[in-house]
Amino acid sequence: MKTIRAIFEGGVFRPTERVELPDHCTVEFEPRPVADVKLEAALDAVYDVLSERYESGEPDVAARHDEHQP
Repeated sequence: MKTIRAIFEGGVFRPTERVELPDHCTVEFEPRPVADVKLEAALDAVYDVLSERYESGEPDVAARHDEHQP
């Protein structure tokens, strides 16, 4: 049998697609949370931006790291 994805809402598992089982059929399953695809796509976009190099004009940024310390 294929894997069925469901969303847990209000104490009930709601399948996200049609399930080919007879009504009132007893099933057994082990819930396993899966990653949110939308969240992963958003994080990928953030990581793409963070991976870019930007020219600050300062050849050694670490050399000035104590400049604004009290």
